[in-house]
Amino acid sequence: MDLLELADPSRIQIESYLASGTCYIAVSNMETIGVIVLHKINATTIEIKNIAIKESQQKKGYGKALLAYAEKISRDSGFKKLIIGTGNSSIGQLTLYQKVGFEIDRILKNFFVEKYPNPIFENEIQCKHMLILEKDLIK
Repeated sequence: MDLLELADPSRIQIESYLASGTCYIAVSNMETIGVIVLHKINATTIEIKNIAIKESQQKKGYGKALLAYAEKISRDSGFKKLIIGTGNSSIGQLTLYQKVGFEIDRILKNFFVEKYPNPIFENEIQCKHMLILEKDLIK
């Protein structure tokens, strides 16, 4: 749960998507270093609901590897589109997702203001809006 909370401060939200999603764990040297949760939206679309890497293991390529793994298993399972959402203040994540081929699709205005009881700040910016990015899996 600690890893999941790195990416999402709401246990209520986490428990909600864990109940209907599939959680994959990244392990290195017998230590859990990362987590990713996938949730089927419909027959053609799957969403990454949470992705997190242990803070001491960040900036080592593990996040990129988890994204590649999610893309592979999603494609192998017959999905055509992979989506992920991130906050307007999540500058590093937004950069990473675009570097690996995700493109901004839409913005859910005030998502974090309406769905989370406490304000979230990251990079000295209030996280208010969710940016939805998508990646076409058909190649």
